[in-house]
Amino acid sequence: MNTAKPVFKRVLLKLSGEALMGDLDYGIDPAYIRRIAGEVKAVSDLGVEVALVIGGGNIFRGAGLAEAGVDRVTGDHMGMLATVINCLSFQDAMEKMGCYCRVMSALTINAVCEDYIRRRAVRHLDKGRIVLFAAGTGNPFFTTDSAASLRAVEINADVMIKATKVDGVYDKDPAKHDDAVRFDRLGFDEAVKLKLGVMDTTAVVMCRDNNLPVKVFNMNNEGDLIKLICGEDIGTTVE
Repeated sequence: MNTAKPVFKRVLLKLSGEALMGDLDYGIDPAYIRRIAGEVKAVSDLGVEVALVIGGGNIFRGAGLAEAGVDRVTGDHMGMLATVINCLSFQDAMEKMGCYCRVMSALTINAVCEDYIRRRAVRHLDKGRIVLFAAGTGNPFFTTDSAASLRAVEINADVMIKATKVDGVYDKDPAKHDDAVRFDRLGFDEAVKLKLGVMDTTAVVMCRDNNLPVKVFNMNNEGDLIKLICGEDIGTTVE
């Protein structure tokens, strides 16, 4: 039995769509999504209120489609729909573990999920349900990082947790540079000035202006999420 005590009451976890691919080249790896869902359940079982934003890059990326000649607005809408697919997949995994889970979309698709209404989202969280925010902000030209920052601020999350493939924020790409240095702590303005790619500038500024700290960690390190939630010094803190 886990006796660790969480240091946050309400969190928003940002997952990239690529994270759901696991070892696949495309789409959703059911085994990997079950593993992540199990970690989210463990956090929820501690009494922490959990919301998630999941990207759609494992299926479509609006910016990439635009580079290939697709109209940017159309491409972004396709990307938003990809996030709905990912959220429904994650909801299915959570429900199979006995969790109560709601998908709320910024686009009206109420045949498959709820419309996003802030007060309803907060009510779901108050009741201990896991909430998945789909379709970004509902507007083109905004990344899912910006959507995650917006939703985190709207629901009064204590922290935004960004899951990546590396164990924090580095001064340069650690996959390409052996001498890359990881930051334990980082200021928002410093992150923007150094162009470290933590999140897009809109997302960083929104967190800065609303005093919302961001924790960046490696989701591939099994168990690190719950350690972070319980106050261990995992990854990089941006504040």
